[in-house]
Amino acid sequence: MNRRQFLAAAAAAPMTAQSFRVIDPHVHVWKTDPRYPWAKETTNPPSEDATPETLLKLMDANGVAGTVIVQYIGYRWDNSYARDAIRRYPKKFQGVARVNPEDPAAPDHLHRLVAEEGWRGVRLSPAANASGDWIGGPLMPPLWRRAEQLKAPMLILTTTPRLPQVAKLIEQHPALDISIDHMADCPPDRPDELKKLLDLARYPRVYVKISHTWSLSKQEYPYRDTHDQVKKVYDAFGPQRLMWGTDWPLVERHCGYAKAQAIVREELKFLNGEDKRWLLGGTVERLWPFPSA
Repeated sequence: MNRRQFLAAAAAAPMTAQSFRVIDPHVHVWKTDPRYPWAKETTNPPSEDATPETLLKLMDANGVAGTVIVQYIGYRWDNSYARDAIRRYPKKFQGVARVNPEDPAAPDHLHRLVAEEGWRGVRLSPAANASGDWIGGPLMPPLWRRAEQLKAPMLILTTTPRLPQVAKLIEQHPALDISIDHMADCPPDRPDELKKLLDLARYPRVYVKISHTWSLSKQEYPYRDTHDQVKKVYDAFGPQRLMWGTDWPLVERHCGYAKAQAIVREELKFLNGEDKRWLLGGTVERLWPFPSA
């Protein structure tokens, strides 16, 4: 084998656990600080801080090279705490902001966040009850169109009953990358509801985070009663459209940061080495490429 053949074979070979970067696509940060006031709706704010410095120690201890910070709902549309954290550690963090989906000016707010502050996406959280009916309303197409124009991935936090409405918007915006967070919180014993998520696999720019199995499970770690559901999502979307995610610091109430990664590395037995490369970093960097070290 000559040098050219060797290099071509090496490029085509599956990457090992030591040859790819682990990127966490889903964490939150917050701090009780008068400089960053809680939203008026947040009547019971967290009792403990979740600072970027604490997160960086966990990342270093667990071999995580970068993290996508998702704006914490306790601040609502004031993205400043996460923004300032990302500015302090630009090689470690990227961010997904929030805008008020019921504000007609939301597209312009998103434009400012992306163009002036460097945010790399937006998250919407339509509730299953009537308070989330805005997802099917007239303010959505302009916001989704702006996100598509800005190439800002759209994160959707919702439950499966809302997914048919989300699908209509996806259909209208084929160039927009979409992440369905936490498998749309579908209970493992509801295959009829899971089908609404699996149906989205027909859209090539829809991705799914298989995070949050600790929330869906009725068992202790490693939450084996969720593994068949993850496998069905894997079969529908393929590893190149799946992502893990710790959902730190919320995960600390359950299995903790390290075990959230171990679920993918060790416990999902149907995954091979190449699959893990995608779930733990490769897919994430399709949406959020991080700078070289």
